[in-house]
Amino acid sequence: MMKNAIILLGLLALVFLVQACGNQADKKTSDQSQAKAELPVEWSKNAVIYEVNLRQYTNEGTFKAFEANLPRLKEMGVDILWFMPIHPIGLENRKGSLGSYYAVQDYSKVNPEYGTMDDFKSLVAKAHELGMYIILDWVANHSAWDHPWVKSNPEYYDTDSSGKMVSPFDWTDVVAFDFENAGLRKAMQNEMLFWVKDIDIDGFRCDVAGEIPTAFWEETSAELNKVKPVFMLAEAEKAELVNKAFDMDYGWNQHHIMNQIAQGKMDVNLLNAYFNQKDSIYAARSYKLYFITNHDENSWNGTEYERMGEAVDAMAVLTFTIGDMPLIYNGQESAFNRRLLFFEKDSIDWENYPKADFYTKLASLKHTQQALWNGPYGTRYVRLKSSDDAKIFAYDRGNVRVVLNLSAEDLNFSLENVDLTGYTSYIENGFKPLETANNFSLTKWGYAVFVK
Repeated sequence: MMKNAIILLGLLALVFLVQACGNQADKKTSDQSQAKAELPVEWSKNAVIYEVNLRQYTNEGTFKAFEANLPRLKEMGVDILWFMPIHPIGLENRKGSLGSYYAVQDYSKVNPEYGTMDDFKSLVAKAHELGMYIILDWVANHSAWDHPWVKSNPEYYDTDSSGKMVSPFDWTDVVAFDFENAGLRKAMQNEMLFWVKDIDIDGFRCDVAGEIPTAFWEETSAELNKVKPVFMLAEAEKAELVNKAFDMDYGWNQHHIMNQIAQGKMDVNLLNAYFNQKDSIYAARSYKLYFITNHDENSWNGTEYERMGEAVDAMAVLTFTIGDMPLIYNGQESAFNRRLLFFEKDSIDWENYPKADFYTKLASLKHTQQALWNGPYGTRYVRLKSSDDAKIFAYDRGNVRVVLNLSAEDLNFSLENVDLTGYTSYIENGFKPLETANNFSLTKWGYAVFVK
């Protein structure tokens, strides 16, 4: 699904420059006139999101088995639970023995392997009792080949020049929808409304959202919000989606930059360029999702330890403190270091949660320090200039200051015009002030977060 990361990153600066220069004049006017006046739902303002791969979460792989983990996740600081698709999986052209979660056979049912709809309702109710929120992974771009609509409403599907239904990309286990069809748009919208009205979920993470017309998402989001305020996450990095339809999209390019920095192929100045260009293109009301891993990355591109090595913790600190919403993928709190099989049963090895305290502390910082809150609710970062800006990424978030050594070298460095008097160390690894004012040392991939 992913483009070649090296090619993408080599062109990243040019791509953003073209977007900014070619579209910015039009887009600034467009954003101001089209963007939602409302902020994302208030409960998302300082939220931490956690992705649940239900099949692999427990040995049972069921709603009931997962529900027992809710208190632990609440204690760790999780606010939003994003469930990968929980629908029945198609049998026709299935990949592997269990199939892809994203080959949906029926949008209004749950996969019986996971339990019953009442089991899921119980999970939703328990999460709400704990002050947590549920968003459901929604696959609107395509269905399984044995979805009932294939026979009952073939006009809903895309076809080639010979009239044959087609798969998107090389995803042969699914068939693509035709969103030019008004009947499909209404049917899909009604399916999403069912989960909000009848099951009481709190929003959606929308798979390959950029492949679907933005107008559909804008209309559907408006209808969903008539029921109750929902939170909408787009699996895309496409500015127009967060003008009206979505509250948050992916920080894909930021993620690729972090991988390349961890592998010694880029310096940290490109991070600063990314955030500056993002601010010039995106609606101010919107969030980005920042992450060091997720289900796609883990299964197809490698664990965070494969891609980032010793930089994992420093990059996690970055995602929690730079602004917008951080993601924890299930297993990170256990330092899980194995690629999960995608089409087979392959349970996570939990190993007593050795990283739980680390993520609990980062989540607490996110919750309690308003400067770090998401998007417009927080304070925009200001980069602090150092004597080695190619390796040191330091920034000010109001009453929070962060210093990261994003290199494989132990460094002595200075920060220009930075006074840490009155700031308390909140979390750090390998940081030490030197005798001369504003001079410090950080071990390779070291980090320090200070709070005033």
